[in-house]
Amino acid sequence: MGTSSANSISRLLIDDQLFHDIFHASPIGIVVENFDGQPLFANPAFCAMLGFTEEEVRNKHCVDFSPPEDAQTDWHLFQQLRAGEIDHYRLEKRYFRRDGSSVWGSLNISVLKAHPAPLIIAMVEDIAEKKAAEEARVEATRILQQRTTELLAREELLRVFVKNVHVAVAMLDREMRYLQVSDQWRIDYLPGREQILGHSHYEIFPDMPERWKEVHRRALNGETVRAEEDQWEGQDGRHWARWEVRPWNSSGGNVGGILIFAENITRRKQMEEAISGMSRKLIEAQEQERSRIARELHDDISQQLALLAVELDRWDQDTPGTRHKYFQEAKRRISSITRDLQNLSHQLHSSKLEYLGLVVAARGFCEEISEKNSVNVDFRAQGVSRSLPREVSLSLFRILQQALHNAVQHSGTRRIEVRLWEHFYEIHLEVKDHGGGFDLPAALQGSGLGLTSMQERARLVGGEITINSRPMRGTRIHVRVPLDSGIDSQKAAV
Repeated sequence: MGTSSANSISRLLIDDQLFHDIFHASPIGIVVENFDGQPLFANPAFCAMLGFTEEEVRNKHCVDFSPPEDAQTDWHLFQQLRAGEIDHYRLEKRYFRRDGSSVWGSLNISVLKAHPAPLIIAMVEDIAEKKAAEEARVEATRILQQRTTELLAREELLRVFVKNVHVAVAMLDREMRYLQVSDQWRIDYLPGREQILGHSHYEIFPDMPERWKEVHRRALNGETVRAEEDQWEGQDGRHWARWEVRPWNSSGGNVGGILIFAENITRRKQMEEAISGMSRKLIEAQEQERSRIARELHDDISQQLALLAVELDRWDQDTPGTRHKYFQEAKRRISSITRDLQNLSHQLHSSKLEYLGLVVAARGFCEEISEKNSVNVDFRAQGVSRSLPREVSLSLFRILQQALHNAVQHSGTRRIEVRLWEHFYEIHLEVKDHGGGFDLPAALQGSGLGLTSMQERARLVGGEITINSRPMRGTRIHVRVPLDSGIDSQKAAV
């Protein structure tokens, strides 16, 4: 299973350029393992996080990366995943670094149903900063409890401490009125509001969910309540927080109110959701591309081969005088099959791009699109350097492919303009049609990956992409990528 699984993910990394780019450019560590917990592939972010090379990672087992107590918990959940009792799990644990030190990581494990054998995909985020913040919160709580116990008669000191602690903390009385808040609390939850102290928590947050009011009541009764992750819908979208609510004692020893500690984790959760969504779209895009290639092979090339076989059978049935006609027809059909296979191969990997450069490859692809789809693709290039960086040429070529496929399938126009030029150490690509156009915001929020992949490819080479389209007003796609000023300025023939 290990070899076939490795071959499966290796084909994915090689054949799907967008998956390859995201796998290697992701700031979050990604490891692909087989169902025995043996790493098969690791991206640069994971290797950099622990200081190992990818080969050293592959020579380890998943339990070798952590202390025994953390590894035991991880392996127990891994067994449940392998048995089908769960389909994913999350775990915060320590990881050994190559130099012997350790670092905290947030592990997110799920199953990738690949062919011929399922794989395990593990995403590991460095949470050293989060742990440091959590330790600061715990330390702040410890200090706060100590000060409260030792100086019960000096409530003002508690307020001063809350004001200056470097975490989001609010101190409220039994009527849920603010006695003091930290600066971080103001920044995270009360931006722009000057008058806070003395106001009711429920007055400032009139839409407070009932479940949180119940938490406050429990804390006022002496209980400490906490949540590692909590979410709510605000006016500006969904938010997440890690929080803890605990009572504080008055000078008489009774509960004088509550302390709320909160950490805003919205950005981290948004990043996790974005990566999860992109992974899902990548798998869908891969399946769509496989289906398209299968249709090309079945509907076109397979049928032509079948007709060729029929024509060859006629040679034994016809007279020598008619065999020459069938021989010529067979030669024509073989040439047609060869041409179609070359076109399909060029879509997957352009040898022209690799050996002759972007201008020649782009012109050739425009001619192929024109001939195959009976459209007029007007291609013009001006002043483009021959020695463009490979990653820039490849990104622009893939964007051109996607843009032309979209125009041919959806615009309804028979004329498409493609312009490629270089100006002041920037290279520009423009694809324009005067067809049906589309609703850009709706298309970006849809399930398709075309526009998203073009934007991601431009971003990975430090470029910008502008897409202008409206229904019945056509579409214009413009890509601008900055170039190193030291690039050789040899110009390609136009």
